[in-house]
Formats: sequence, C-alpha cells, structure tokens
Amino acid sequence: MRPKALIGVVAMLFVVSAGRAILTADHDRDDRDHGRPGEIDRDDDPRVAVGFKYAHDQGIKLDLRRKDKDLVGLGSYLVNAVGGCNDCHTNPPYTKDPSIALGAPKQINNACYLNGGVPFGPFVSRNITPENGLPAGLTFAQFKHVIRTGEDPDNPGQPLQVMPWPVYQTMIDHDLRAIYEYLSSIPSIPEGHCPPPPPAN
Repeated sequence: MRPKALIGVVAMLFVVSAGRAILTADHDRDDRDHGRPGEIDRDDDPRVAVGFKYAHDQGIKLDLRRKDKDLVGLGSYLVNAVGGCNDCHTNPPYTKDPSIALGAPKQINNACYLNGGVPFGPFVSRNITPENGLPAGLTFAQFKHVIRTGEDPDNPGQPLQVMPWPVYQTMIDHDLRAIYEYLSSIPSIPEGHCPPPPPAN
C-alpha cells in the first residue's frame, strides 16, 4: 500500500474512533441526566439524602410506590429546607417550636402536615396533601400552571393573594416536578381533620 493511501486509512480510522467515543459519552450522559438542560447527575446530589433524612427525622411517612425516589428526596429538600411550605400550610406548624428557644430541635405538626388552615387576614392557606393521589387535587400540568402564573385554581382569572408564587415561578421544571412528586408521596389529610382556624378579625 502506498504511504499516502496508508496515511488516509489511518486518518479515517482515527476520525471514526473519535466520533464513536463522542457519541458514547453523549449517550452515557443522556442516560444519567435524561438530556434535560441544567440537570445534574441526581446520584451525586446530596439534597436527595438530606430530604429523606428530614422526612425520617420528622416522622413523615412517605408512600414511595410507583414514585421516582430521587425526585421524592429532592422534593422533600425543596419543600422542607428551602420553600418553607410548612410555615404557611400547617396549622400550627410545629408541636416543638424552634423559635421559642432559638435553635432548639423542631418537631413539625405531623397530624396536620400541609393540611392548610393558616389564616392570613381574610385568606386561609390550602390543604396541599394528596387528594386521590394528586397534591391539592391538581395534575402536574395544573400545579405547574399555578406556580408559573399564580392563577387561583378555584377562582380562574384571579391571582393567589398570599402564596409567594412570584418567587417560586422561576424554578426549573425538574425542581417543580420533584416538589410535586414529594407532595404526592406524603400522607393525605382530609378536610375537616384538623382544627379550623380562628375567625378572622
């Protein structure tokens, strides 16, 4: 074989091998993060473990059947460690309140966890526990619409007055999906189970 032809064959083999390596690496990355922009490898996300530890330590019993466990753990972290959902959607939020002794161990009010009923003037926070398996009775598309737009699902065309949706609306879809997955896994607490809020002044 002539030297020029040999060099051409070697170069062609190199190009094919390099292309195959690039495609394999891309495929492996897609398997890891499903190709979603901005998503990190969830196996390496410490927030998942922290979210599960929080739920365990607070005695929140999670139903993980047919759930994405990584999303549930991340959702727990976002709901409990970042979002402050318990403060507005549990009445009262704590049975052992850390604010009384400034940093003392807390215990959330499991009996009414995220069942709503916290008064804000004329408004009362909603029950966001699962209703027929759906958080607050909303599909994920409906849930995402509420967070993105602030539209009150019970009063179309009207904005939610107290919910801090302008803060949460910037969250990426993956994080909203994690919150939804977590809220789907917590115990369902029906309306009327917890004491009603005091009348508004």
